[in-house]
Amino acid sequence: MGRSTTRRPVVRIDLAGPPGSVRRPDELAAEEPLEIRVRKQPLAVTMRTPGNDIDLAMGFLLSEGMIAVAEDVTTAQLCAGTDTPNTYNVVDIVLGAHVPPPLTDPTRNFYTTSSCGVCGKASIDAVRTKSRFDVTGDPLRVPAATLAELPGRLRAAQRTFDRTGGLHAAGLFTAAGELLVLREDVGRHNAVDKVLGWALREGRLPLTGHVLMVSGRASFELTQKAWMAGLPLLAAVSAPSTLAVELADEAGMTLVGFLRGQTMNVYAGVERVTV
Repeated sequence: MGRSTTRRPVVRIDLAGPPGSVRRPDELAAEEPLEIRVRKQPLAVTMRTPGNDIDLAMGFLLSEGMIAVAEDVTTAQLCAGTDTPNTYNVVDIVLGAHVPPPLTDPTRNFYTTSSCGVCGKASIDAVRTKSRFDVTGDPLRVPAATLAELPGRLRAAQRTFDRTGGLHAAGLFTAAGELLVLREDVGRHNAVDKVLGWALREGRLPLTGHVLMVSGRASFELTQKAWMAGLPLLAAVSAPSTLAVELADEAGMTLVGFLRGQTMNVYAGVERVTV
């Protein structure tokens, strides 16, 4: 497996300091392709930071509506691929005999990038997958003061970000603000898939009464992924998109954006945030 970081020489220029420049090593977040195969047939390629690749692949299949529980997967393993030296940038998943094989639509591009996992979709309708879980009746209630603490707790657990400054994070929290798992990746959607894949393997779905916190913006895709895992509340430190808000309304989810310091905007499901 590739490393999550790598060191490269850089030239450091500081206009506020003494004249000149300094050559020194810098640590960068790794970005490598991961091919996801189902029964040895290529399904998707995503640009990700190596690490937790099995969780990433299983979270991807979950958020695409192909699997619902860990028992839907018979085996999941990293494969060597064709690179030299081997980077193990292939995950092969064998689904149970009871699980229908994925139907690949030629109008839909399953190639995703680290910046946006939806960019290759043929249309919004192609990704508006209906979740198996109904979150409208989820009884979760979270004090606004608890939500205000989540960004700091998320940031404090970002060990790779501390070294590189170049990774997104997704964290799964309890209603009391306890961090259960955190994953980092160059792609927002990959970080979320790694969290959801972990929850799937741990038998925690649906994630009733939990909060998903992300370090960037709240996109349509991240909202959909949260819904597919049965999450009632998605919080982000930055802005949501219009489609994210519309989907949260449709799903009965709570969507919180601009969660910074002591302030936040609740764009949907305000009844779950208590003051």
